Amino acid sequence: MNVREAVLTVDEAQMSLLEQGPSLIERAARTATVAAADAEGVDRDARFPHKAFDAAREQKLLGVMIPVEFGGFGASIYDVTDVCYTLGRACASAAMVYAMHSTKVACVIRHGHGIPWMETMMRRVARDQWLLASSTTEGQNGGNIRASAAAVDNAGDTVSLIRDATVISYGAEADGLVTIARRATDAAASDQVLLALAKDDYSLKRTLGWETLGMRGTCSTGFELKVDCPADRVFPESYDKIHAQTMTPFAHLCWSSAWAGIAAAAVTRAQAFIRKAARASGGQMPPAAAHFTAAKMSLAKLRALISANLDVFARAEHDERALGSLDFQSSITLLKVQASELAVETVMHAMRTTGLSGYRNDGEFTMGRHLRDVLSSPIMINNDRILANAATATLMSSIPASLRD
Repeated sequence: MNVREAVLTVDEAQMSLLEQGPSLIERAARTATVAAADAEGVDRDARFPHKAFDAAREQKLLGVMIPVEFGGFGASIYDVTDVCYTLGRACASAAMVYAMHSTKVACVIRHGHGIPWMETMMRRVARDQWLLASSTTEGQNGGNIRASAAAVDNAGDTVSLIRDATVISYGAEADGLVTIARRATDAAASDQVLLALAKDDYSLKRTLGWETLGMRGTCSTGFELKVDCPADRVFPESYDKIHAQTMTPFAHLCWSSAWAGIAAAAVTRAQAFIRKAARASGGQMPPAAAHFTAAKMSLAKLRALISANLDVFARAEHDERALGSLDFQSSITLLKVQASELAVETVMHAMRTTGLSGYRNDGEFTMGRHLRDVLSSPIMINNDRILANAATATLMSSIPASLRD
């Protein structure tokens, strides 16, 4: 079989899988319906969105990115971010969990080919719909994931690790975990590796709770993470490469899409409010209609920003040189800042559209949950930290000479 025949075989297999059932968007919509019905309870009780993820597993959403050869759909970054957006309109916590899971799956897919354990994990995600959690925040590092305190202790065919993980989102609910650590006990803080672990490879001891304003269903509690596992759980590639080529692009694109979904849900409620008010007044627009226009404009800017960055990443996805370029790294890093600020701005305009009706917690136009959830976006890996770290890179970037450069 030549290369072209092999490619055709994979394409035919993928088409066959998709023809066996509903499209990915239909699967996402079905999951979102379940998530929306449970969203208020998830927020009120700060509980994991079990019903949403039972539905996601039934719809095979957790393994959509896994290549066809390992049992998945081979879904693209466009597909995955559409799912994040759809879930974001229904339940912010479910969307954020899915976004974080997708980022970890992307790391395994893009950097695990040819490694038996990583390929086994891909098959388990596709076949058994494993949910992968993330442990990147540690001790007092304040979200600086490019410096690790805990180190991998190598002992031949096995490795061990003890990590003060101040945040592991949905750690107690996950089937596996992806975490970073120093390469060895004598390595520098920035000399990091990534580990992909099955549940049997580690234990968790709860150290912190999760009583927060929003994103309550992500259950991002703190744990002492103890790892004792085979050495093949460690990615051969250094983390700095994985971080630049996969972790940051997928995280920022998926997170932003989830936040855009929250913003879209708020704008939808604002639109319903304006229409009801106009009908009640014989077609006359209420004074707050100007804020609704602003909300629609802000949402349009947010979606356009995400779409532009999706296109850039999709073109460069398999080009290491392009992914490592200063312009791409600056753009994809700052996407998180811009998208989070626009998402907050959009929800605020939507709330001002509805006025007291949106401010109330007991009406059809309530915006409280949307606002509380979206307010997590600027402080999730704090925007101030990102801007300070990006200052040198942005200073070195050239200024475009034309509109289309």
